[in-house]
Amino acid sequence: MPNIMIIDDDTHISEMLSEALSSEGYTVSAAYSGTEALMLLSGKKPDLVLLDLMLPGLTGEKLLPKIKDIPVIIVSAKADVSNKVELLLGGAADYITKPFDMQELLARIAVQLRSSNRITEKTVLRFGGISLDTETHRVNVNGADIKLTRTEYAILKLLMLNPEQVVAKLTILERISEDTPDCTEDSLKIHVHNLRRKLRSAADKDYISAVWGIGFMLTEKS
Repeated sequence: MPNIMIIDDDTHISEMLSEALSSEGYTVSAAYSGTEALMLLSGKKPDLVLLDLMLPGLTGEKLLPKIKDIPVIIVSAKADVSNKVELLLGGAADYITKPFDMQELLARIAVQLRSSNRITEKTVLRFGGISLDTETHRVNVNGADIKLTRTEYAILKLLMLNPEQVVAKLTILERISEDTPDCTEDSLKIHVHNLRRKLRSAADKDYISAVWGIGFMLTEKS
């Protein structure tokens, strides 16, 4: 079932939401400040976030732009229309005002999860902390965008379509030839080396393993 993160410093509201969501079959995680939420989001990412605005430390308004590729429903006592519009234009998927009806919130959550699943299936590949948008060619690692060359992007996309599997060098060259016809077996090693360096710099870990004499594999076990 989808995981929902509740970010609210009001323990009563957080516990009430956790109980209601758990009874619907969702798994739930919670953070009680913007700073704590940012730390948790740097690890395993939830499928949806319920975000309060008036948080200690990092406010909800400042935290919202840092939440990437996850639908966010603002749950706040702030009812000002201009504030709602600004947050919706700034990346929030929906906005519900406290006090709220639980059934309405559950319905809005279901709508956002359905929409998110449709988009993800079509355009976004994910592995570990990496997300790759096949429409915009945007690559994000642990919340930070990284710039890749056309060839590096094509290699990463192919590896992400075949995670934890060895992809032979000749297969890589054949599959990416349409996008990067100038890539050769000799230059492939250089492109993979540069790609590994960029991923390592962003995530402080190696995602790509070389399998001697065969090819390369995208893995979290390296």
